[in-house]
Amino acid sequence: MLKQVLAAAITVAFVITAPFAATGQPAQTQTAKAAKAATKNRTLSPGQQAARDRQKKCGAEWKEAKAGGKIAKGMKWPKYWSECNTRLKGQGA
Repeated sequence: MLKQVLAAAITVAFVITAPFAATGQPAQTQTAKAAKAATKNRTLSPGQQAARDRQKKCGAEWKEAKAGGKIAKGMKWPKYWSECNTRLKGQGA
């Protein structure tokens, strides 16, 4: 029984520390850092830049309306963003 408990404890220790073995950090964190670095260095297409600008504008409107109590009851950011994005696209922004 003692051998089984020790074997299980050692197995758990290896499973928990395996992602940390190579670099001291979890493997997922390394992948996320690499993806972020690759994204940081590329330029955005005109459509991507326009979408980012609309999102920032809608975010500013959301914060202002929320602080002023002008948001409809039950309205959440995703629904507001969808409506705002559609409106701004219609205006050519």
